[in-house]
Amino acid sequence: MTILGQLITSFIATGAFGIIFNAPKNTLVKCGLIGMGGWLIYYVTEDYFGDAVLATLGASLFVAIISHGLAKFYKTPVIIFSVAGVIPLVPGGLAYDAMRNFVENDYNSALGSAAKVLMLSGSIAFGLVFSEVINQVIRKIRSEKVRN
Repeated sequence: MTILGQLITSFIATGAFGIIFNAPKNTLVKCGLIGMGGWLIYYVTEDYFGDAVLATLGASLFVAIISHGLAKFYKTPVIIFSVAGVIPLVPGGLAYDAMRNFVENDYNSALGSAAKVLMLSGSIAFGLVFSEVINQVIRKIRSEKVRN
């Protein structure tokens, strides 16, 4: 039952951020499904391996690859799907804890939390960029096949 609650919550959160970012109405459900799928991959991978950075990387790769596919299929910008899709992966609570620990002069806890925030944020960025690199390589291979 826990995973069902996680899926529903991630779908609603992703769809709500799609509304905040003024995504077109016909893409809100798709954005929600992408965010839900990314969170499912994160949740299962983090539970299995126990590594949040690896789980975030896998989930952001999934979000980016699916976003590219849907953007091409629906002829919309990729950013509509990818930005909303990574929202459940953003370590906002951990960033808040890091800043609160800095304010409370608990620098050891603050530095540990801040380092983890940086690693998680970096894995989100790396997943999105790596997906774009894969997409460009596939386009180049396809264009070379068409020429030949």
